[in-house]
Amino acid sequence: MGSLALIGAGAMGEAILAGLIKAGVPAHEIGIIEKRAERSQELTSRYGVQELRDLQGVSHCFLVVKPNDMQTTLATYGPTLPADALVISIIAGKPTSLIESLIPQRVVRVMPNTPALVGAGMAAISAGSRATDADIADVEKLLSGTGRVIRVDESLQDAVTAVSGSGPAYFFRIVEAMVAAGMELGLTQEVAKELTIQTLIGAGKMLAESGAEPGTLRANVTSPNGTTAAALKVLEDNGLGEIFSQALTAARDRSRELASG
Repeated sequence: MGSLALIGAGAMGEAILAGLIKAGVPAHEIGIIEKRAERSQELTSRYGVQELRDLQGVSHCFLVVKPNDMQTTLATYGPTLPADALVISIIAGKPTSLIESLIPQRVVRVMPNTPALVGAGMAAISAGSRATDADIADVEKLLSGTGRVIRVDESLQDAVTAVSGSGPAYFFRIVEAMVAAGMELGLTQEVAKELTIQTLIGAGKMLAESGAEPGTLRANVTSPNGTTAAALKVLEDNGLGEIFSQALTAARDRSRELASG
């Protein structure tokens, strides 16, 4: 497969790095480019990867930089990237057509999420105009260590960003709110946190493994006029469905804005 490079080693960059190693890519075949020297040293020490100064000899290059840094990054390192290398973009909001206008290589776009760091991520991949089916299969294999991978048309990547790319933050915020509410009811923070997190894990596992629809699982827990029904009524009366609709629409629209920013 040759050498793999990651440009950008923040939280998502590390998640991809950990997933690559879990998928069987030898650490010595992975190099990183990170502008923060201390972060680069931290990851080279932790994972046994190497620090790169350019992209010569690289067969696969993951772009894991902020949208505003994309053009500068490509202008700086693009000229050293082999013509036959595959570029795998993790840059939110930036379409493959834009990247293809700046470099001659094949491009695949990916929207992962941070649970990739623990092998439980969700990644959606789309081919650019030059990428082949073999390239897509290649990226699927590389990302297999990060969690689940699906293929989507690139026109849907902004919606993917809203649902799963940003999605972990929604659940983290819900956990924060539930822990705080539990403490108001008299629980200690430690107990409220343990109850909430394990409930979230259990609910997710049931969703993933039972084969039942979310509505069915919800109904199974909701006895008429019971405690769950009382809680759900408050959530619905306060517009839970509409709140999530507005939130995900805002995330999608921001992703679209980043394309032109």
